[in-house]
Amino acid sequence: MKNFIEEEIDKDLESGRFDHVVTRFPPEPNGFLHIGHAKSILLNYGLAQEYHGQFHMRFDDTNPTKERSEFVDAIQEDIRWLGAKWEKTMYASDYFEQMYEYAVKLIKKGKAYASDLSADQIREYRGTLTEPGKKDPNSDRPVSESLQIFSDMRDGKYKDGEMVIRAKIDMSSPNINMRDPVIYRVAHMAHQRQGDKWCIYPMYDFAHPIEDAIEGVTHSICTLEFEDHRPLYNWVVEECEFENPPRQIEFAKLYLKNVVTGKRYIKKLVEDGIVDGWDDPRLVSIAGLRRRGYTPESIRRFVELAGVSKANSIAEYPMLEYCIREDLKTKVSRIMAVLDPIELVIDNYPDGASEKLTVKNNVENPDLGEREVTFSKHLYIEKSDFMEVPVKKYFRMFPGNEVRLMNAYFVTCTGVDKDENGNIIRIHATYDPATRGGDSPDGRKVKGTIHWVDKESAFKATVRLYQNIIDEEKGVYNEDNSLNLNPDSLIVKEAYIESSVKEATAYQSFQFVRNGFFTVDCKDSKKGEPVFNRIVSLKSSFRLPAEN
Repeated sequence: MKNFIEEEIDKDLESGRFDHVVTRFPPEPNGFLHIGHAKSILLNYGLAQEYHGQFHMRFDDTNPTKERSEFVDAIQEDIRWLGAKWEKTMYASDYFEQMYEYAVKLIKKGKAYASDLSADQIREYRGTLTEPGKKDPNSDRPVSESLQIFSDMRDGKYKDGEMVIRAKIDMSSPNINMRDPVIYRVAHMAHQRQGDKWCIYPMYDFAHPIEDAIEGVTHSICTLEFEDHRPLYNWVVEECEFENPPRQIEFAKLYLKNVVTGKRYIKKLVEDGIVDGWDDPRLVSIAGLRRRGYTPESIRRFVELAGVSKANSIAEYPMLEYCIREDLKTKVSRIMAVLDPIELVIDNYPDGASEKLTVKNNVENPDLGEREVTFSKHLYIEKSDFMEVPVKKYFRMFPGNEVRLMNAYFVTCTGVDKDENGNIIRIHATYDPATRGGDSPDGRKVKGTIHWVDKESAFKATVRLYQNIIDEEKGVYNEDNSLNLNPDSLIVKEAYIESSVKEATAYQSFQFVRNGFFTVDCKDSKKGEPVFNRIVSLKSSFRLPAEN
């Protein structure tokens, strides 16, 4: 079933308004992309693919106050990672000369004028949502005078804020965006690509439709907050007299519950050292999700489940987690790692001996093959897998109870060693040699299966357990608009992990049996010393809605 945007594109093609489709993704290079941007990227790229059209990657670099080249590089990396492809990276700043000429054209047509009102005065004259605006005293300025002022603005003869160019539309319009909006301003600052060539810059609502029209974009797909800007978009392309101008269509943003996406909030988290950068795995920036271990396939599936509509809605974070679990469960090897270790001694296993056990990498995917793990007298297990005095329905290890060591042997706990304070420091057990591989030839059953690693061959590694950086019970914001941060959003442990993954490299992912899915951190890992980030736990509270 087609979404409403596809239906509108079909109408345009059938009516002959367009005979092809060109879409674009036009980010401003003033920060990192987040999960919401992924929807726009995949939607625009997907439409171009579906209609055998073109997808443009263009930076809306019209505001030099916040733009940096590092964001340009990071944004392109994110988009490529998601799977979108394009022929040439475009920049709005490459069209500055054409935009200037189009502004001159509007002035000559009597559709724009130079104004010396201050920003506060412009705001005052604009009126309110319920009251019409007042006429700018400069709106009747002679065309020749406005042209000369605009030329002088370009030549640097005016200070910042001293003069602007306004479109001449309708100060009584019920749409406040149409009340003679500013289309050019003076800003004496270097541009990250153009240098000091310009000291005047076009405003977004003027520049954006011109960029689309110059590039031959047919469908300008944007989010709902631009719906009220559409009349201005159409006014600009019509008054600039573009043939067959693009059409703007709006869709609902992708909102994710209890996450931080605002650039100023993330910037503060970075500056305050609460996170270690825009790619911190606790953030839902695309770079952060990638570092956390999310895959392009999981993001695409999430966007697909969220759907395309005109109605705003909020997606639950567990739906995103569901998508990565579903993607990884048959793709990655299932490894034994002990995150909270205590030593287990198999007393009747020969001293100094060890053996290799053959283990399936993923029981749900035979194509992933097998590996060997070492078993010996001294092992590590999770502290939580032992209770000296078990509670009801506890089936793991306790004195006298027999359990299965995963893929190894049946073992029976025989006792513990304690320190001078009564804390258990070591567990003792005996094994049944006949149960090699984890099954008993006499048919006896055990209710508990626990994972383990060999003490001698396992390696020690840093493991990071991530939770939402927001305190979900309190919500994102406090009354003073500060963030409700979760103090336990990052827990660092020193784990013991089977040796087969010691040489794992950045972004390589695994399931740590019973502990979750993990990936090798791309920034802090070293050769032979991987640092593991938990992508997601194994348990899910999300269920797909039943199909009708």
